[in-house]
Amino acid sequence: MYVIVIGGGKVGYYLSKHLIERGYEVTLIEKDPRRAEVLTSQLGEVVMVGDGDEMAFLATTGMERADVVVAVTGDDEDNLIACQMAKRKFDVPRTVARVNNPSNVRIFKTLGVDVALSATEVLLDLLERELAKEPAKRAPTSQPNPKR
Repeated sequence: MYVIVIGGGKVGYYLSKHLIERGYEVTLIEKDPRRAEVLTSQLGEVVMVGDGDEMAFLATTGMERADVVVAVTGDDEDNLIACQMAKRKFDVPRTVARVNNPSNVRIFKTLGVDVALSATEVLLDLLERELAKEPAKRAPTSQPNPKR
């Protein structure tokens, strides 16, 4: 399976690293040349320097054969545009976008992104599920004996 990851920050780095370790073919796109150099030293020649929301550049990435495009930049607009181009111009079967502003999740889905993930929503959902379970009991704390 061929996966293109757009955005070489912490999320993109660790995602790419884990995908490579699991045997996936990966291309990681990072627009900052200095950051791309660091990523190349850590991940190898899977890193391409370029803008993940520019059509001319994306045409050089092999996107037309990608099975999945994952956009994980820190900018919702860039992630949306990258996923829309992957889907509409390159017929990528599956797109996944990191959504930084939780209120944008519905918009991403309406505009054709297959999976729109908001870390805030995911964590909030997990927290609410945990809180709905039996209340956690506090461990007894030792209180100093008050002097009388």
